[in-house]
Amino acid sequence: MSKENRVAYGTGSVYQRASDHRWVGALIVGTTIRGTTRRVTVSAKCTCKDACRGTGRCGGEAEVKRRLRKKRQEIERDGAPAEGVRAGATVKAWTAVWLAEHKKHARPKYYATDASLVRHWIVPAIGTRRLTDLTPADVRAVTHAVTSAGRSTTTANAAQGCLLRILRAAVAEGHPVPQRVFLTKAPKLAVSDRDAIPNEQAKQLLAHARTLDDGSRWIAALLNGMRQGECLGLTWDRVSFDKGTLDVDWQLQALPYEHGCAGGDKAPTCERDRPASCTSRRFRVPDGYESRHLHLTWHLVRPKSKAGWRVIPLTPWMEAALREWQPMCPDNPWGLVWPAVRLSRGKTTPRVLPQTPNRDREAWEAIQAALGITHESGRRYLLHEARHTTANLLLEAGVDPEVVKAIMGHSSIVTSRGYMHANHAMKKAALEKSSSLLIDAGPADAA
Repeated sequence: MSKENRVAYGTGSVYQRASDHRWVGALIVGTTIRGTTRRVTVSAKCTCKDACRGTGRCGGEAEVKRRLRKKRQEIERDGAPAEGVRAGATVKAWTAVWLAEHKKHARPKYYATDASLVRHWIVPAIGTRRLTDLTPADVRAVTHAVTSAGRSTTTANAAQGCLLRILRAAVAEGHPVPQRVFLTKAPKLAVSDRDAIPNEQAKQLLAHARTLDDGSRWIAALLNGMRQGECLGLTWDRVSFDKGTLDVDWQLQALPYEHGCAGGDKAPTCERDRPASCTSRRFRVPDGYESRHLHLTWHLVRPKSKAGWRVIPLTPWMEAALREWQPMCPDNPWGLVWPAVRLSRGKTTPRVLPQTPNRDREAWEAIQAALGITHESGRRYLLHEARHTTANLLLEAGVDPEVVKAIMGHSSIVTSRGYMHANHAMKKAALEKSSSLLIDAGPADAA
């Protein structure tokens, strides 16, 4: 290397590697955890047809010096990258690391959603891009991939949110991700046609439900605003007729299987692709996740937020429906209030099993079909729209939004008003008042 082309003393070193003639620039950035000198390196190809062997006329030398200056500026601005962070890591490589760690802590449905966004949109769009080279245009490329496939901007918004969480985790681990990436404007959420069921149609649904043996299931949805998993996971020991309460502290959910043959994050040794086929399979339970196994993959799990863990007052109508249903409820080892009775293939005796969300939705749609009820767009009402109906009735009855929040189990304040404590008596009065908008008969007639 010629004297005029040497780097200044203390700003790093540049040399040409004999094995492949690549130019290498190195910076000393302290010591490793073993006490040895730690170096951060950059490299560039030799641009000469033959090895220039330090003549100073190679474009590779100029390029490696440029990269060395850039790396030095990054270290001065952001500090040295964390030890073990591989230079030039791509989005695809980092998402694999992130998902493996994310799986240990995230709720199963949350993880499944993120993994799907990574697999279908993020990696195909920008998986080959290096973390250090990302720009806002790359973030927008993910949005474009989603919308070009005909998906809504709500899905695009979720994909971008997932990508930015992945990149923030990369920064926390020491990967140098350009900060301007995090300033990219998020896509607007698509307009949703989900809404409360109109009162007249809700009255028809409720009247029909009261003719069914298990009609209390739909009363819980329309009048108490209980989520599907909360209803399907409700057990009789959480129903107190003496206190007049429903304790909503568990919900039904399927937990996925994972390989248990190798343990940890190691590759499976059973030679089976599907975790469910592994002879040592186990359920994937995140850290700190409380669950109770029922049958196959079905578990009772805790609500995802403290607000979801609540006590709902029993209105006279709900109490009457439950008292009527209790002696008819199929016996089951778990004490589920609304289990399913199914005849398995090749069997002659029906079995009592936890109700699946799909069959529960089919029953909800069958009720609408029997009454000829449809959304104004022509579709059937979603089951979650029954929950919208409860909230709408409570607000229409003049109930304070904070009381609505306590009844519905919302984790955020409904309006910008200050917090107001909602006690049991207030919640019971609110539910009875809202229920009267749908039920013309008094409690005595309902019983």
